[in-house]
Amino acid sequence: MKKLKISLLTKVVIAIVAGIALGQFFPAWATRMFVTFNSLFGEFLSFAIPLIIIGLVTPAIGDLGKGAGKLLAITALIAYGSTIFSGFLTYFSGMAVFPRILPTDTALATVGNPSDFMLQPYFTVAMPPLMDVMTALLLSFTVGLGLSYIKGTALKEMAADFRDIVTLLIEAVIIPLLPLHIFGIFLNMTVSGQVANIIAMFLKVIVVIFVLHILLLLIQFVIAGAIAGKNPFRLLRNMLPAYATALGTQSSAATIPVTLAQTVKNGVRENIAIFTVPLCATIHLAGSMMKITACAMAIMIMTNGMPSFGHMAGFMMMLGITMVAAPGVPGGAIMAALGVLQSMLGFDETLQALMIALYIAMDSFGTACNVTGDGAIAVVVDKIAK
Repeated sequence: MKKLKISLLTKVVIAIVAGIALGQFFPAWATRMFVTFNSLFGEFLSFAIPLIIIGLVTPAIGDLGKGAGKLLAITALIAYGSTIFSGFLTYFSGMAVFPRILPTDTALATVGNPSDFMLQPYFTVAMPPLMDVMTALLLSFTVGLGLSYIKGTALKEMAADFRDIVTLLIEAVIIPLLPLHIFGIFLNMTVSGQVANIIAMFLKVIVVIFVLHILLLLIQFVIAGAIAGKNPFRLLRNMLPAYATALGTQSSAATIPVTLAQTVKNGVRENIAIFTVPLCATIHLAGSMMKITACAMAIMIMTNGMPSFGHMAGFMMMLGITMVAAPGVPGGAIMAALGVLQSMLGFDETLQALMIALYIAMDSFGTACNVTGDGAIAVVVDKIAK
């Protein structure tokens, strides 16, 4: 008998539903057992975040130094510009919509100071990280840029091995334990009487993000069509098979063959498509940027904080670089983004868990947005390269 494979999204949904349902009658002493696990897992995650940043960002930036020179630089610049544009579109849209539909005087505001309202763990174990998040980011950028220029291979191979270790840590430890962590968070919030309003407001956020990601795709293909002199709606229609495939696989890498075929169908020369599509699958993360930015803004608003333009602009620019490190596993982008959320927005482990739950709930749509937008970038690069 084949082993039944349950997707991460399904596990997260089960964890949320179970946490809310069991929280209706779970005694406080039993809930505190899961809260204790959450405390230990949160400490371990804080320890692991700098390692994740160094292990993923360093080789990702180093690998960008390989390729077709000028064309690589142009493609990377367009992909980064598209990702940042997605962030700013989300910010201005969120500032116009979220304050109207997300009141600030909510129970989620208490999550920012959980000791006064939520159950506490039986014990805690401090697991201090080797370095703070910003030091890890700066070290990764410095070493990664150096790797892209030097001729030696020893340090590159070491970085690649460390990336494999970190990826294994994410796939074999962090991702499998995430549903239990999220279950504990929602169990604690339910027992503490905070969950009903939070779920209702999160559903509003998901609807807003879905509308925005459709708008983003229309903008991307209208611009690509205008530059290439092609019908943008025909270009977008031809990319729909890639969109549908990404919905099912939740992986940009697994969708590359379909994205490549549909990009060629849009009239992009095959050698350009072969170059741009796999590259953009790694560095173009407009859909992921939209989800993380919108979810972070919503949580900040619901915890009595108003995200300022200057604060969010710096966060989005750093996030656009950090997410290049996202591994090819469901939820990889949010794992790579945890360090920036912690260092620049001050999200603790509870708010990070809420971010992870929200992000994974929309993982398929974000991936579909990423890969479909890759087709628009390929059209633009093909025009520039002629």
